[in-house]
Amino acid sequence: MCDLETLLNDIRACQVCAEHLPLGPRPVVRAQETAKLLIIGQAPGTRVHETGLSWNDASGDRLRVWLGLDRDTFYDQSRIAIMPMGFCYPGRNKNGGDNPPRPECAPLWHEKLMACLPAVELTLLVGSYAQARYLGRNKAKTMTGTVRMWRDYAPDFLPLPHPSWRNTGWLKKNPWFEAEVIPVLQGRVAGLT
Repeated sequence: MCDLETLLNDIRACQVCAEHLPLGPRPVVRAQETAKLLIIGQAPGTRVHETGLSWNDASGDRLRVWLGLDRDTFYDQSRIAIMPMGFCYPGRNKNGGDNPPRPECAPLWHEKLMACLPAVELTLLVGSYAQARYLGRNKAKTMTGTVRMWRDYAPDFLPLPHPSWRNTGWLKKNPWFEAEVIPVLQGRVAGLT
Protein backbone atom coordinates (compact mmCIF):
# COMPACT_ATOMS: atom_id res chain seq x y z
CA MET A 1 0.00 0.00 0.00
CA CYS A 2 1.22 3.45 -0.88
CA ASP A 3 1.31 6.33 1.56
CA LEU A 4 1.20 9.20 -0.94
CA GLU A 5 1.33 11.96 1.66
CA THR A 6 4.53 10.57 3.19
CA LEU A 7 6.05 10.03 -0.25
CA LEU A 8 5.29 13.61 -1.33
CA ASN A 9 6.81 14.91 1.92
CA ASP A 10 9.93 12.80 1.28
CA ILE A 11 10.22 14.15 -2.28
CA ARG A 12 9.77 17.74 -1.11
CA ALA A 13 12.48 17.25 1.52
CA CYS A 14 14.95 15.67 -0.93
CA GLN A 15 18.51 17.01 -0.82
CA VAL A 16 20.20 14.35 -2.98
CA CYS A 17 21.59 16.71 -5.62
CA ALA A 18 21.63 19.95 -3.56
CA GLU A 19 25.30 20.62 -4.35
CA HIS A 20 24.46 20.80 -8.08
CA LEU A 21 21.52 23.22 -7.80
CA PRO A 22 22.41 26.92 -8.15
CA LEU A 23 19.24 28.05 -6.34
CA GLY A 24 19.19 25.14 -3.91
CA PRO A 25 16.62 22.36 -3.72
CA ARG A 26 12.92 23.10 -3.96
CA PRO A 27 11.27 19.97 -5.37
CA VAL A 28 8.01 20.75 -7.17
CA VAL A 29 5.41 17.99 -7.56
CA ARG A 30 1.59 17.73 -7.40
CA ALA A 31 -0.48 14.59 -6.97
CA GLN A 32 -3.47 12.90 -5.41
CA GLU A 33 -4.43 9.24 -5.71
CA THR A 34 -7.57 10.12 -7.69
CA ALA A 35 -5.74 11.90 -10.54
CA LYS A 36 -6.58 10.45 -13.96
CA LEU A 37 -4.14 12.57 -15.93
CA LEU A 38 -0.38 12.63 -15.27
CA ILE A 39 1.84 15.28 -16.83
CA ILE A 40 5.54 14.49 -16.93
CA GLY A 41 7.57 17.50 -17.97
CA GLN A 42 11.24 18.44 -17.80
CA ALA A 43 12.19 20.48 -14.72
CA PRO A 44 11.01 23.67 -13.07
CA GLY A 45 12.20 27.00 -14.44
CA THR A 46 13.12 29.94 -12.23
CA ARG A 47 9.55 31.22 -11.87
CA VAL A 48 8.28 27.79 -10.87
CA HIS A 49 11.19 27.49 -8.43
CA GLU A 50 10.26 30.87 -6.91
CA THR A 51 6.55 30.12 -6.57
CA GLY A 52 6.64 26.35 -5.98
CA LEU A 53 3.75 25.95 -8.44
CA SER A 54 4.25 23.65 -11.44
CA TRP A 55 3.91 25.16 -14.92
CA ASN A 56 3.39 28.64 -13.42
CA ASP A 57 4.96 30.44 -16.37
CA ALA A 58 4.44 31.17 -20.07
CA SER A 59 5.09 27.52 -20.94
CA GLY A 60 2.31 26.56 -18.55
CA ASP A 61 -0.02 29.08 -20.18
CA ARG A 62 0.59 27.48 -23.58
CA LEU A 63 0.23 23.97 -22.15
CA ARG A 64 -3.14 24.88 -20.61
CA VAL A 65 -4.31 26.20 -24.00
CA TRP A 66 -3.22 22.94 -25.64
CA LEU A 67 -5.13 20.98 -22.99
CA GLY A 68 -8.20 23.23 -23.16
CA LEU A 69 -8.09 23.78 -19.39
CA ASP A 70 -8.42 26.80 -17.16
CA ARG A 71 -5.97 27.32 -14.28
CA ASP A 72 -8.34 26.03 -11.60
CA THR A 73 -8.92 22.72 -13.36
CA PHE A 74 -5.25 22.38 -14.31
CA TYR A 75 -4.17 22.77 -10.68
CA ASP A 76 -6.85 20.46 -9.28
CA GLN A 77 -4.63 17.68 -7.92
CA SER A 78 -7.60 15.38 -7.53
CA ARG A 79 -7.75 15.29 -11.35
CA ILE A 80 -4.25 16.08 -12.59
CA ALA A 81 -0.88 14.97 -11.20
CA ILE A 82 2.28 16.77 -12.27
CA MET A 83 5.68 15.12 -11.99
CA PRO A 84 8.76 16.54 -13.73
CA MET A 85 11.78 14.51 -14.81
CA GLY A 86 13.82 16.67 -12.44
CA PHE A 87 11.96 18.06 -9.45
CA CYS A 88 14.21 21.10 -8.89
CA TYR A 89 15.44 23.97 -11.03
CA PRO A 90 18.69 22.69 -12.64
CA GLY A 91 20.31 26.04 -13.50
CA ARG A 92 21.22 27.65 -16.82
CA ASN A 93 23.56 26.50 -19.54
CA LYS A 94 25.99 28.68 -21.49
CA ASN A 95 23.44 29.12 -24.32
CA GLY A 96 20.94 30.78 -21.98
CA GLY A 97 18.57 27.84 -21.72
CA ASP A 98 17.98 25.67 -18.69
CA ASN A 99 20.23 22.72 -17.97
CA PRO A 100 18.80 19.24 -18.45
CA PRO A 101 16.81 17.80 -15.54
CA ARG A 102 19.04 16.35 -12.84
CA PRO A 103 19.51 12.61 -13.52
CA GLU A 104 18.95 11.56 -9.90
CA CYS A 105 15.23 12.41 -9.65
CA ALA A 106 13.47 10.06 -12.05
CA PRO A 107 15.22 6.85 -10.91
CA LEU A 108 14.81 7.82 -7.28
CA TRP A 109 11.16 8.93 -7.25
CA HIS A 110 9.15 8.22 -10.41
CA GLU A 111 8.37 4.54 -9.91
CA LYS A 112 7.38 5.11 -6.29
CA LEU A 113 5.14 8.03 -7.20
CA MET A 114 3.48 6.29 -10.13
CA ALA A 115 2.69 3.33 -7.87
CA CYS A 116 0.67 5.77 -5.75
CA LEU A 117 -1.38 6.99 -8.73
CA PRO A 118 -3.59 4.02 -9.59
CA ALA A 119 -6.30 6.06 -11.35
CA VAL A 120 -4.02 7.53 -14.07
CA GLU A 121 -5.43 6.75 -17.51
CA LEU A 122 -3.28 9.06 -19.63
CA THR A 123 0.30 10.26 -19.21
CA LEU A 124 1.47 13.27 -21.18
CA LEU A 125 5.18 13.09 -21.98
CA VAL A 126 6.14 16.73 -22.42
CA GLY A 127 9.52 17.10 -24.10
CA SER A 128 12.27 14.76 -25.14
CA TYR A 129 13.53 13.84 -21.66
CA ALA A 130 10.20 12.35 -20.58
CA GLN A 131 9.75 10.70 -23.97
CA ALA A 132 13.20 9.09 -23.80
CA ARG A 133 12.58 7.66 -20.33
CA TYR A 134 9.07 6.36 -20.86
CA LEU A 135 9.12 5.35 -24.52
CA GLY A 136 12.68 4.07 -24.61
CA ARG A 137 13.45 2.24 -27.86
CA ASN A 138 9.91 2.90 -29.10
CA LYS A 139 10.56 6.61 -29.51
CA ALA A 140 11.68 8.04 -32.82
CA LYS A 141 15.15 9.44 -33.40
CA THR A 142 13.85 12.98 -32.94
CA MET A 143 11.27 14.62 -30.73
CA THR A 144 9.38 15.65 -33.87
CA GLY A 145 9.28 12.06 -35.05
CA THR A 146 8.08 10.86 -31.66
CA VAL A 147 5.29 13.43 -31.50
CA ARG A 148 4.32 12.62 -35.09
CA MET A 149 3.94 8.96 -34.05
CA TRP A 150 1.61 9.91 -31.16
CA ARG A 151 -1.05 7.37 -32.19
CA ASP A 152 1.44 4.54 -31.63
CA TYR A 153 1.65 5.30 -27.91
CA ALA A 154 -2.08 5.49 -27.20
CA PRO A 155 -4.00 4.99 -25.05
CA ASP A 156 -1.50 5.24 -22.18
CA PHE A 157 0.90 7.94 -23.41
CA LEU A 158 0.70 11.05 -25.53
CA PRO A 159 4.03 12.72 -26.38
CA LEU A 160 4.07 16.51 -26.74
CA PRO A 161 6.75 19.04 -27.58
CA HIS A 162 7.73 21.32 -24.75
CA PRO A 163 5.38 24.36 -24.81
CA SER A 164 8.27 26.78 -24.33
CA TRP A 165 8.48 29.99 -26.37
CA ARG A 166 11.68 28.46 -27.79
CA ASN A 167 9.46 25.99 -29.67
CA THR A 168 7.32 28.63 -31.39
CA GLY A 169 9.32 28.09 -34.58
CA TRP A 170 8.76 24.33 -34.29
CA LEU A 171 5.01 24.88 -34.07
CA LYS A 172 5.06 27.02 -37.22
CA LYS A 173 7.04 24.37 -39.11
CA ASN A 174 4.76 21.57 -37.90
CA PRO A 175 1.15 22.80 -38.31
CA TRP A 176 -0.06 19.17 -38.23
CA PHE A 177 0.54 19.23 -34.46
CA GLU A 178 -2.14 21.82 -33.73
CA ALA A 179 -4.42 20.48 -36.49
CA GLU A 180 -4.22 16.76 -35.62
CA VAL A 181 -2.90 16.29 -32.10
CA ILE A 182 -4.45 19.16 -30.14
CA PRO A 183 -8.11 18.24 -30.87
CA VAL A 184 -7.49 14.63 -29.80
CA LEU A 185 -5.54 15.81 -26.75
CA GLN A 186 -8.34 18.16 -25.69
CA GLY A 187 -10.93 15.43 -26.15
CA ARG A 188 -8.99 12.96 -24.02
CA VAL A 189 -8.29 15.55 -21.33
CA ALA A 190 -11.94 16.67 -21.21
CA GLY A 191 -13.00 13.06 -20.72
CA LEU A 192 -10.59 12.65 -17.79
CA THR A 193 -11.12 15.96 -16.01
